[in-house]
Amino acid sequence: MSYVHHTILVVDSDQDQAHFTKLALQRVGVITPVQSARDGEEAIGYLSGRGAFQDRECYPMPVLMLLDLKLPHISGVGLLSWLRDQPALKRLPVVVLTSPVPPADLNRAYELGCNSFLVKPNSFNALLVMMQNLVQYWLGLNVAPELATQPSAQEQSGSTI
Repeated sequence: MSYVHHTILVVDSDQDQAHFTKLALQRVGVITPVQSARDGEEAIGYLSGRGAFQDRECYPMPVLMLLDLKLPHISGVGLLSWLRDQPALKRLPVVVLTSPVPPADLNRAYELGCNSFLVKPNSFNALLVMMQNLVQYWLGLNVAPELATQPSAQEQSGSTI
């Protein structure tokens, strides 16, 4: 299956890991460019459309972010906290893809609204299998939320469940 119009933002300071993740995504059918950011600051620039990332034709908004927690400058946890405070971005699905971390870090990521937490596999073949499953679910089965600054009709009317 081919997945088009589904930009994924890979945020990982390990450029080899980011390269292999992008390659695995391409091999499982993601044919639109997979964008990447090397740290939390660059990811914020990308998501905000600032600086080099102003052109949304070249740097479209992602429908999914793969986030390593171990980032320089602004950590993955800091980026996740910033993201969930942004009205236009707070619904962006975020899959943490990181090396093993203490349970406190895992729990903190979920408290800040990550949608899934995966541990980086040790081989490219395992990464391929992981990306195949990830893409099938997040780009094939999942119904993505709208990313907009406009409140939903339910929010505007003040309705609650």
